[in-house]
Amino acid sequence: MQHLVSLIGVPTDIGAGARGASMGPEALRVAGIQAVLESHGLQVADRGNLSGPANPWLPPVNGHRHLDQVVAWNTALHAAVHAELALGRLPIVLGGDHCLGLGSISAVARHCRETGKTLRVLWLDAHADFNTAELTPSGNIHGMPVALLCGMGPAALTGIGGTTPAIPASVVRQIGIRSVDAGEKRFVHQAGLEVFDMRYIDEMGMRQTMEQALLGIDDQTHLHVSFDVDFLDPEIAPGVGTTVPGGPTYREAQLCMEMIADTGRLASLDVMELNPALDLRNRTAELAVDLIESLFGKSTLMRKV
Repeated sequence: MQHLVSLIGVPTDIGAGARGASMGPEALRVAGIQAVLESHGLQVADRGNLSGPANPWLPPVNGHRHLDQVVAWNTALHAAVHAELALGRLPIVLGGDHCLGLGSISAVARHCRETGKTLRVLWLDAHADFNTAELTPSGNIHGMPVALLCGMGPAALTGIGGTTPAIPASVVRQIGIRSVDAGEKRFVHQAGLEVFDMRYIDEMGMRQTMEQALLGIDDQTHLHVSFDVDFLDPEIAPGVGTTVPGGPTYREAQLCMEMIADTGRLASLDVMELNPALDLRNRTAELAVDLIESLFGKSTLMRKV
């Protein structure tokens, strides 16, 4: 795992259906993300916040809300993430809503093409985010990034990384899913996305879920984690715009992060959809930072391994 870490704030809720995720980057900083990572021997550079268009809060046009603004933010993020990877650093994107997964992951995919690495994306989320303009009732682009990354949608969005599709569906493992629209569900099956939903986690446990999701990772793998905070159960993480009951518990989430850390292959990270306007005393941001610390090697293990 890379010891040079860069924080990139992306203060926008341009793709979301509720305002407030634009305040996410600052909430994560207030919760001490830089100091926590530095306490594990990482060298952390906070690159500050990217800038982009304001949120006009308009209805959808042809099935997409704020298309031009989403393109602008994701293009800026793509450039920022790609630049950090080119410097041999590990970028942590502080979102912002999850439409930003498009800019972040398209940059990671481009980096992998340039370096010959194999990409694996872990998408930790309550939602599959595999909607299209034809399927979505809302037009909110934060419900579409996985479909867009897989080449389904307008060229202005699918082509940000220089190739369409940016990634094949086969590199994605979705974990914690428990809210999928009917049309979206058919689409997920057609695309062949590998989904470990909450039913699977309930039946098999988080350990076997993560063993399956991490299967085949080796020294040539670039492991990207896209962590939507609504992955977590809202009882422990209320500060998100789209809460879905029945998510992973604190311990399940910790085990998930610890098993990712155990691979030693984590090379880039998104932290998305934290909404301080809906939080209680920054509790969700503090939990997110706690889990990110586990991703970078904080372990509660007492036994020798």
